[in-house]
Amino acid sequence: MDFVHLHLHSDNSLLDGSCNISGLISRAKSLDMKALSLTDHGNMFGAIEFYQECLKNGIKPIVGIEAYVAPGNRKDRVKTSTEEPAYHLTMLVKNETGYRNLCKLSTLSYKEGFYYKPRMDKEILK
Repeated sequence: MDFVHLHLHSDNSLLDGSCNISGLISRAKSLDMKALSLTDHGNMFGAIEFYQECLKNGIKPIVGIEAYVAPGNRKDRVKTSTEEPAYHLTMLVKNETGYRNLCKLSTLSYKEGFYYKPRMDKEILK
């Protein structure tokens, strides 16, 4: 039975992932994995390197992100006790359109939603 990691962090997930992309792909290849996903916390910094290295090694790359979703509005910089809790949302791309959309979301999370972490909200996810 084939196994595919659909939620995996690299060393681009600060304090959460420790494997570098080349080592990760080397290990996946040694295990004869057919596909692999990269879903770093709040960023897509390693997406291009991951994609290219996967292709070089005959592994299907699945690019994604584990987004920080802000309670309320991503632009809010104050926390109140009545807010809904913050949570993580793992998103994977299906094609180039999905990749471009995820890049836009990631960019907005840094430009408009950064408050300790790059955050998205329900508004931009729509």
